[in-house]
Amino acid sequence: MDAAITSKMQKHYPVLLKEIISIISPQYGGTFIDCTFGQGGYTKKILEFDKTKVIALDRDPESEKIALKLEDEFEERFKFRNIKFSQLNNLKLKKENVKGVIFDLGYSYTQIKDPNKGLSFDSIGKLNMQLGLNSYSAEEAINKLDQKELEKIFKFFGDEKEGKYIARNIVKERVNKKIDTQGLVKIIDNSKRRKNFRVNNSTKAFQALRIFVNKEISELIYGLINAAKILKKDGVLAVVTFHSLEDKIVKYFFKNLSENKSISRYTPLIEQTDTLFHLTKKKPITPNEDELSENPPSRSAKLRFVVKKTDFFDFETDIEDQFKNLIDIENFGEKL
Repeated sequence: MDAAITSKMQKHYPVLLKEIISIISPQYGGTFIDCTFGQGGYTKKILEFDKTKVIALDRDPESEKIALKLEDEFEERFKFRNIKFSQLNNLKLKKENVKGVIFDLGYSYTQIKDPNKGLSFDSIGKLNMQLGLNSYSAEEAINKLDQKELEKIFKFFGDEKEGKYIARNIVKERVNKKIDTQGLVKIIDNSKRRKNFRVNNSTKAFQALRIFVNKEISELIYGLINAAKILKKDGVLAVVTFHSLEDKIVKYFFKNLSENKSISRYTPLIEQTDTLFHLTKKKPITPNEDELSENPPSRSAKLRFVVKKTDFFDFETDIEDQFKNLIDIENFGEKL
């Protein structure tokens, strides 16, 4: 999930790397949590600063191969866990001075092009889309969910305006045979009444399925909540998003906990502050012209960050209620 990579050179580019480093200030030391290790772009840069320690997470087991090399090189300063970032609260961090938590919510070029993952509409064969530690695949979703459920997935996770027709035609076609990647692409093409020659017809539907299969909405929500808990005072929570739905969730969480009273009502008044976060920039940071020229896929990246104002662990947020309708759609997967 770490950063975008240009397809021409197949080179790894950690998106907004200079900006991330400037914000988290690793030159002053501390422990940093890289929640989307991927190919290790952010982690490697942080470890260049002697007083730092990095705990990296990734649900994709392929990332562990890269992590093993770093563990050999930085035995005392680097640890890797193959877990989902919603499980941040399972890490043993009481003795750690956590000064930064970083999320990069994009897919890497290697993930997109991995035929076993089946993330792309260019893939051949089985619909998969599992990044790791999943409960079901896209194939199961497409071939087992009912028409209304599929329609909601396409509408709310992909903003697919013709999701109704796509869902209806999927249900029709799967009566005859199990739908694979290219079969789904064909169904989508045939369902589209308005053709978009600038963007592939399957882009939005495939995005929606990736979000659904990997439960990216609830993963992000609980990842943010747990990241806010483990950060120490003056620690930075930084998130790079790549589509509007992710950005909407991050923007709401940061705004809500920096503008509204967020400390638990059970906290003694003497310990309470008005808000949990300090939001220094309301507008997101985006790649500059140099980065866009070197790495065009970074064009949709948005970086938002907040600084924690207190060491306090317990706080209140209504983010789960705010996005309950999306979490309910993810829960369609419980029947698979």
